[in-house]
Amino acid sequence: MVPRSPPRSPRRTAIDLLARREHSFAELEQKLGHRFEAQTLAEALDALRAEGLQSDARFALSFVRQRMLRGMGPARIRSELQQRGVSGADARQALKAVPDAEGTSWPDLARSAQLKKFGTLELRDDRQRARVERFLEQRGFSVAEDSEVI
Repeated sequence: MVPRSPPRSPRRTAIDLLARREHSFAELEQKLGHRFEAQTLAEALDALRAEGLQSDARFALSFVRQRMLRGMGPARIRSELQQRGVSGADARQALKAVPDAEGTSWPDLARSAQLKKFGTLELRDDRQRARVERFLEQRGFSVAEDSEVI
């Protein structure tokens, strides 16, 4: 019979998850909530946050950059960050900072996504224009705000 290893602490388990990738506070609570009692888990996660090992702002920057490289727009990214428990302030700051750091803008990214999907930036008729608008809105780009996008 194989001896069982001692149970891991919530702190150690959270650090292992954070070593793989950034996680939001809410994600860690969700992932570890069924394994540890609430009070112990809350204390461990609060300590990690106080030590700077877990940061929702850092998670938001990483998440926005990752989604931006996949061709997603700010509206969709903002929604996904909200689902992951990131505050609106952290999300806004990340959505503003990442494109600037990458040396691009959201309209440039929308044009790039359009070019990749449709192979052209020229629109022949209203039907094609509507198709492109639906695609960009699904990706999270606001076509109404940025008429220069298409």
